[in-house]
Amino acid sequence: MSTPRTETYILVHGAWHNGRVWDRVAPLLTRAGHRVLAPSLTGHGEREHLLGPEVGLDTHVADVTGLILAEDLTDVVLVGHSYAGLVTSAVADRLPDRIAALVHLDAMVPADGESALDIMPVTEHLLELAAGTDTPWRIPPLPELPPPAGLFGVTDPADAAWLRTLLSDESARCFQQPVRLTDPAADAIPRTHIHCVGSVPEGVVRRPVPATQPNGTPSRVWQLRSGHDCMVTVPDQLAELLLKVVHGSEEPQPA
Repeated sequence: MSTPRTETYILVHGAWHNGRVWDRVAPLLTRAGHRVLAPSLTGHGEREHLLGPEVGLDTHVADVTGLILAEDLTDVVLVGHSYAGLVTSAVADRLPDRIAALVHLDAMVPADGESALDIMPVTEHLLELAAGTDTPWRIPPLPELPPPAGLFGVTDPADAAWLRTLLSDESARCFQQPVRLTDPAADAIPRTHIHCVGSVPEGVVRRPVPATQPNGTPSRVWQLRSGHDCMVTVPDQLAELLLKVVHGSEEPQPA
């Protein structure tokens, strides 16, 4: 009997969040026999005190590449949620031989030279609001909206209250700094897109996924019936999909 493959999952949170947002998903992946790391990026969680105007996309790329190199990790399933799609895309470009799979989780998926502002122009409004304050580089989290939008798609009062404890400001530079993707070796990395197809905030438009991955194989696009922060609202379903990335299971029917 063959031994199941063991991978290392690195779960990278989106803007304003921290690594604890994965607390409901990480144990499920660990229970399946995989190693799971969910770092807080500079300026968030236990590193919130490091936030400053100089913190940008490059800072966060260095956070994740530094973790992979320090731990000497290979066969990494690199999962980027939301803004972290830029981070993980750049990390895969820097360390393509260490990445087994790239998962874009309701993520911004950049081309070379693009920033978060290019991918999601609605973000410009947040920078404009901050421009009139004493700290124009500091961008507060998105406000909670009435259902079905909620707080990053979270509408359950208890879940939203917990999520609020994880949120902190973001540096404007994270949204402004362009990603650099220059290593063609990264094209060989298999990619999976997971789209949350619950409520979508007004002004947010998801780019269509090309029919073919950079490695020439058909694109894999899965759907979750969830708001944006699916790791909070549907952790079991998300973990199941993330395990399918490793096991090479057939695609489920769209939710």
